[in-house]
Amino acid sequence: MKILILGYGNPGRGDDALGPALADAVEAKQWQGVSVDTDYQLNIEYALDLPKYDIVIFADASVSCQEPFEFKRIEPSHECACTTHSVSPESLLALTVDLNEKPPDAYVLAVRGYDFEFKEALSDVAKDNLKAAIDFLDLFVREHREDRA
Repeated sequence: MKILILGYGNPGRGDDALGPALADAVEAKQWQGVSVDTDYQLNIEYALDLPKYDIVIFADASVSCQEPFEFKRIEPSHECACTTHSVSPESLLALTVDLNEKPPDAYVLAVRGYDFEFKEALSDVAKDNLKAAIDFLDLFVREHREDRA
């Protein structure tokens, strides 16, 4: 079982750093079979890497999801965008299919953020939400490893 956790967001915009912070925390735990990547935004080049994994989890901050986080499965979907600077996880999965590759099982983990000002620190409430999301991922990863065993 190979899992990729892709955390994205801007570390210079307060709680927008929740995706990269989650990825960094997971990487520090060194979970077996789990790879981690971070970026400011999703790029179309990721479509080349997705087929290497069984599961991909896209982790990002959200201004509107339920507290402390939302987790949902996603499917490939072509979405019209005027720029490659706004690529959705669903579009990356669709591009993977367009490249004649099998997309992985994919999920979005949206962690509730509150303060998106120009600063390099998470709000206290966002830190609590981040911890809850990491605890959830720990269970998710263990369950999926056991399913494959």
